Amino acid sequence: MAERFGTLWLPFRFVLVVVLLVLMTVADRAVLRAEATPIGINYGQIADNIPSPARVSWLLRSTQVSKVKLYDADPSVLSAFLDTGVEFVVGIGNENVSAMVDPAAARAWVQRHVQPYLPGTRITCITVGNEVFKGNDTALKASLLPAMQSVYGALAALGLQGRVNVTTAHSLDIMGTSFPPSAGAFRADVAPYMQPILGFLSTAGSPFLINCYPYFAYKADPGNVYAVYAAIQALGHADIDVKISETGWPSRGDPDEAGATPEYAGTYIGNLLRRIEMKQGTPLRPSAPIDVYVFALFNENLKPGPASERNYGLFYPDGTPVYNVGLQGYLPPMDYSRGTRKMRPDKKPRIAFVLCRRFIGLPSSS
Repeated sequence: MAERFGTLWLPFRFVLVVVLLVLMTVADRAVLRAEATPIGINYGQIADNIPSPARVSWLLRSTQVSKVKLYDADPSVLSAFLDTGVEFVVGIGNENVSAMVDPAAARAWVQRHVQPYLPGTRITCITVGNEVFKGNDTALKASLLPAMQSVYGALAALGLQGRVNVTTAHSLDIMGTSFPPSAGAFRADVAPYMQPILGFLSTAGSPFLINCYPYFAYKADPGNVYAVYAAIQALGHADIDVKISETGWPSRGDPDEAGATPEYAGTYIGNLLRRIEMKQGTPLRPSAPIDVYVFALFNENLKPGPASERNYGLFYPDGTPVYNVGLQGYLPPMDYSRGTRKMRPDKKPRIAFVLCRRFIGLPSSS
């Protein structure tokens, strides 16, 4: 055939190889996305020993995790997940909430931290502040809703309304009454803030985020979410979805932190995964599965506080699971052979490249 078509064969083979490589890339992405687990993961980075975002991208996709929540809008992370299909929640820290009250500042933040990455990186939500009502900063509390409104307005002005929503995450101690769950109610000092926030979430079509840590109560009580739904409905809103933005269990703690063990952590997360797979809702919304973001991806060795704070991770920094709940992933190794830290994601691209060079008649390099 080569003799019959002469020099036309080389371009033909080159085009064929390009097509094959494209098909291999598409197939590889399809495998990574085919059976995405409905669980989300909080990706914290208060550590000096965790892998680079590029390697983390491989790890999460190999475990079929399809949703990630950040506490900032780290450009290295957002760039590493370009065209992966992974859905992102990005955050504005409490220290920046007051500044976001200014519409110009909010617009500048969105233009810098969100707009450049769309649509390649699937940013679907911005959290403004985290657990604001847990502290005593009255100025921060007063700034929260205006900041959320400014960020929402910036998204609308940039044509991103409907693609990215705006909300904030709350700790469970905003609840004044949690039992029985059907009588759930917000704390008396929180309710005046919560009423207008719920109005905003309803208008914007944004979810209500709650951080639930059953370890602190030493019990795994799904009634917590039921109680939050009841509290929201008591203030006149039945159209707001509740999502669990953080939940987890520490695998290790200080001597006085009973229950912080791999066995208890594995039991809690394992049961949580099974509940999610069963798509169970709450008594108020039995047919509406609850979105859950597990805390956290890695143990974070620089977090302050008791030892338990540094041991909520599902994975060690080397990519091995802290305990077995069926989330096995692949973390690419690092190549130090030339004195630089260079990622080697997989041997398949290298092998494919060598084969393709040989196929089109070029010598393979060493």
